[in-house]
This record gives sequence, C-alpha cells and structure tokens, in this order.
Amino acid sequence: MLTLADEIIAGRRLTRQDDLKEFLTCDLKALCQGADRIRAHLVGDKVDLCSIINGRSGRCPEDCKYCAQSAHHHTDCEVYDFLPEEDILAACKLNEREGVDRFSIVTAGRAPTKADFQKAVHAFQTMRDTCKIDLCASMGFLTAEQLHQLHEAGVTSYHHNIETSRRNFPNICTTHTYEQKIETLKLVKAEGMCACSGGIIGMGETWEDRLDMAVSLAELGIDSIPLNALMPIPGTPLEHLPRLTEEDILRTIAFFRYINPEANIRLAAGRALLTRDGELAFQSGASATITGNMLTTAACATIRSDKQMLERLGRDVTPDYLKNEA
Repeated sequence: MLTLADEIIAGRRLTRQDDLKEFLTCDLKALCQGADRIRAHLVGDKVDLCSIINGRSGRCPEDCKYCAQSAHHHTDCEVYDFLPEEDILAACKLNEREGVDRFSIVTAGRAPTKADFQKAVHAFQTMRDTCKIDLCASMGFLTAEQLHQLHEAGVTSYHHNIETSRRNFPNICTTHTYEQKIETLKLVKAEGMCACSGGIIGMGETWEDRLDMAVSLAELGIDSIPLNALMPIPGTPLEHLPRLTEEDILRTIAFFRYINPEANIRLAAGRALLTRDGELAFQSGASATITGNMLTTAACATIRSDKQMLERLGRDVTPDYLKNEA
C-alpha cells in the first residue's frame, strides 16, 4: 500500500475501474500508514476544526432510518423552532474564542421555510460582520438562488451528505432521492462554495457500498468529507444494528483518503467508538473533525481536548483568521 500511496502522491487518481477491493484485504497498519503519507503530502498538518449549532430541531418530514429528528420515528429528540439570533451569535463567538476554524448552522427538515431561511441569512450576516470565524450551513435542499444568498451573507461552505452509495440509498431513505442530493451538491460547486459531503457507515451497507460512496464523492470533487459511524438511536429503524469496530472505522477512513487524496477527511459522529478520541484516525488519513457539541448525540471530546491531542501529534490547530492577526 505504501507504493500505491506514492503513486497517488505523484498524481495517480483511483476510479471505479480500479481494483478497489484490495483495500479490504490488505494489512490495516500498512493501509493506514500509506493514507497518512498521502495526507501529509497533499493536505499537510493543518487540522480543520468545525463546530455546529442545531438551529432547528425535530419534526423532520424525511424518513431517514438513522435519524433521531425524523417525525417518522419515536425518539427522545428535543423539538424546537429556529433559534433566536442572539443564541446563535453567542455560540459562534464562543467557538471563535476557542479557536475553531468554522461554525455552522444546521437545520432539520427537507428545506427551511421562507421565514426560517431569512432568519438564517440575517444570522449569517450578523456573524460575518462581527466575527472572523469561517461560516458554514447545512439546511437541506436549497435552490441556486438560496445558495447564492447564503454565499453573499458570508457562508463559504455548504454541507449536504449523500449518506451512502447510490445502490444502498433507497434502503435508508424513501422521501427523497440520491439524485436530488447530487444535484444540490452540483449547485454548491457551481456557486463556488466549499462542498462538504460524506455519509454514515455501519447502516448495514456492504464494503462495496462504502467504496462506491468514496468514488462518487471523488467524482463530484467534494472538498470536505465527514465520516460518521452510526450510533444506533433507540426509536429509529436502525436501533438494533451492532456498533462498528475501531478497525472497520480506521480501514474506511484510510481508503477514503486514497480515493480522495486532497479532500479533508473529517471525523464526525461515532468518535466514542475510537480509542483516545480518534488519535489513530488522525494517523490513518483523517485531516479534520467536528468538535464541540455534536448534532443529536453527545460528543466524547471537547474543543480543548481535541486541540491538545492534535498538538501532541504535531498537527497545526491554529485557524487562519488567528494566523492573519499575528
């Protein structure tokens, strides 16, 4: 795998025609070492730290089988309308003081109402004018015009997960399609925003599904790929699935790096399944993470502990907006 890593560093890109199944049988340590070499050469030592606030929670009309916020399931998910702008701004400033790279508003639902969207736009404008932290949004299926409005309001990155492979998607969600997600991501790219899209592993998919998802993201030119390991939530259809092993998660992170050599491979939900808050994952190709409070499940690490762990690994955790002040 080290030879393949060197070929990728030199410019080779893997496609659907390559024998990607080699990733499933090779020695895990060698695979991870190669992935880390690719990360070091093509991404560098900077770790991108992002944090989120759940701007609106619950009552989502979509039927995604993993999600606590779906109205189709019976969970203990907290339900509330769009947060007051002052609460969002306070959270943004807190994350900026902690040295997080970017801050995102995430809303449940297929797309925000017209009123909620305008509230979000105004909140982003306020954060842009009063904070230096980069801004991100995750608000479902938006139009090109809406994405442009967010971009003008200061949002530089848009998050929209494809969740799994094209083949497996109908097993996970039936209220919208994989193709709709792809079209949204194409609009994000056309707007010139950073495209953030990944998925969830451990939902009963095959290894080939994971490989297919990695290749699809590469073909789209996705800039940031959050990888979530399913934490089965009581009341959802996937509540009885077994949790993934650390070895499975590390192998997935590593081959996503081989297939997406220049993207930020981002740790997301499920870090509680990793030892030492994912330290090995950052030595297996990961170059970014969601930090602080997670969306619907409790985080296992704090911003401060993440930064301390990453600094021990020799990684750079200083955001650009602080470097520019120096």
